[in-house]
Amino acid sequence: MSFKILRRAWEPVIRPLMHFYWRFARGMTLGARAVVIDGQGRVFLIKHSYVDGWHLPGGGVETGESVLSALARELREEGNIEITATPKLHDVFFNASASKRDHVALYIVREFRQDGPPQPDHEIIAHGFFPPGELPEDTSRATRVRLAEIFAGKPLSEEW
Repeated sequence: MSFKILRRAWEPVIRPLMHFYWRFARGMTLGARAVVIDGQGRVFLIKHSYVDGWHLPGGGVETGESVLSALARELREEGNIEITATPKLHDVFFNASASKRDHVALYIVREFRQDGPPQPDHEIIAHGFFPPGELPEDTSRATRVRLAEIFAGKPLSEEW
């Protein structure tokens, strides 16, 4: 069995354990994600090794780290993307599917540099830029909802 399959199989066990730990280590968890839009109006999506579907890039804000620093770090790690101008905050969402303390700050990034494609690794197994109307079939529900808010003017939801 490959490491990737094993990791995905254990994810339902590991995630609740991590959130149990975070309950005591942190009062609230905060994530930073981005809708990265290229010059052709396409959005950058990633596919993780440990969870199904395509998602917006991003991750957790670490202790002592600002939201924008976390966003910049995650975009470098997951997409080889360097932010070249201050991103615009779209909104902050409550992510009850992760835990009852999790929030996600979503930014829109239009000005960036990507000197080369990211190299798939143990965490990110696929990536790409996609037109908002031609997303991969297994794009996550939350990603689809956020993109509909941004590109189709759908009403904002407080829930991730």
